[in-house]
Amino acid sequence: MVLALHGFLDAGNAGSVAAEHLALAGTGPVVATFDIDVFHDYRARRPAVTFVRDHYEDYDAPRLVVRLMRDAVDQPYLLLAGPEPDTRWEGFTEGVREVVERFDVDLVVAMGSVPMAAPHSRPLAVTQHANRTELLTRRNPWLGEIRVPASAQALLEIRLKDHGHDMTGYVAHVPHYLSQFDYPVAALRLLEGVEESSGLSFDLDPLKIAADDKEQEIATYLADNSDVAEIVAGLEQQYDAFARSEDAGSSLLAEDGEIPSGDEIGEQFEQFLAGLEGPDGTN
Repeated sequence: MVLALHGFLDAGNAGSVAAEHLALAGTGPVVATFDIDVFHDYRARRPAVTFVRDHYEDYDAPRLVVRLMRDAVDQPYLLLAGPEPDTRWEGFTEGVREVVERFDVDLVVAMGSVPMAAPHSRPLAVTQHANRTELLTRRNPWLGEIRVPASAQALLEIRLKDHGHDMTGYVAHVPHYLSQFDYPVAALRLLEGVEESSGLSFDLDPLKIAADDKEQEIATYLADNSDVAEIVAGLEQQYDAFARSEDAGSSLLAEDGEIPSGDEIGEQFEQFLAGLEGPDGTN
């Protein structure tokens, strides 16, 4: 089963874009659904509704459903997609466990993404996690220990382990100045991870094209905005210094140099984000 919950762990809308890409190949029948009214905080995440002249219509109701899907070579899999539950996480994990056991799911693979202070011009890092070491297929860039805010996905991984069910997942590290926009590069890397762990096969060519287009869009903007390009260059210096220190096993502190302040980065990133929006406010 592939898991894509949008909300907290969805920087660059990576998981959402990945799930939408899977749906392009055709959506299968709904085999399980969750009572969204039990889990969703409508005031915190208000659904969209269209106002036409003098009335409302086209209410975009949130849905949290499991569909039976097929990959590029007709292998069946389940896709659980929708908003991350705002409440009753334990009830949600119990419901997912029931689906896992009802359909004899042998592996759950989650997709997520977080904003990181890394430049888009360097390889996008992806962290894999799993409730059994044997499920890990790659060496993670992060080797330490850190306390982070919990998520429904994280709790699900723990609870499935308690009941003897396997779960792994991939978290893409999205450049934080791009985290508010669709970032297909991250979606592509997440689906490559799903393929790696599950043996499923997807047609990723459309995502690769979208990723290339986004990179070109960013490059064009930086070429026309030297002040923002300087900020990104500062991030590149920090990234490269960190990479060199990791390879050498030395201090993680960057070499002396003019690194932009937090206020400077924040101000320039606001301009960067504004520059990526079209005239109608869309990206």
